[in-house]
Formats: sequence, C-alpha cells, structure tokens
Amino acid sequence: MIETEFKNNVLTAYLSGEIDHDSAAGIRARVDGLAQSLKPRLLCLDFGKVSFMDSSGVGLVMGRYRQMKLLGGALRVCNYSDTAYRIFAMSGLEGLGVLG
Repeated sequence: MIETEFKNNVLTAYLSGEIDHDSAAGIRARVDGLAQSLKPRLLCLDFGKVSFMDSSGVGLVMGRYRQMKLLGGALRVCNYSDTAYRIFAMSGLEGLGVLG
C-alpha cells in the first residue's frame, strides 16, 4: 500500500491501491511518523499507482500539508491521474501550490 524512500532530504511516499477512510489512516500514521523522525525538507506523495481515491485522499494531502508546514518543510503531490487531479482541484488543493 505504501513504500517510502528518503534521499537528499526528500521523503517520498509511493502510494498504491485504493485510498479510502480505512487505508488513509494507515498511510497517515506511517508518513507522519517518518516525517516527525526524519524532518525532511520536502515530502512527496506519489499517487502513480493509486487506482481509487475518495475524499479521504484530499484529507490525507491536507493533513500532510499542515504537518510539513509545522515542520518547516513543503509538500508536493505528483503522478496523479486526471480523475485525482479533478478531485484535488475542486477541493482547492491546486491553490496551495502542492500539485506538481
């Protein structure tokens, strides 16, 4: 469901499968724990292998955005599908500058 890589002060979380209420909780716990301990300059959430996402995906991104701001870092969301982009854009994430 999630693989991570920490290189050059960038923590990348490669997400896969479906992101719904239950799976988002596990992703959140893992990413938050790593971000707290590693304190990366940038957290990249890679949605390249996500097959389904509901509003829990938006909540996941918003929460990591706030967390990274508190840690003095930034968030980038990448490799998302057109469908995920529409969901992100409608929710206002596009205005935060996190979609890349």
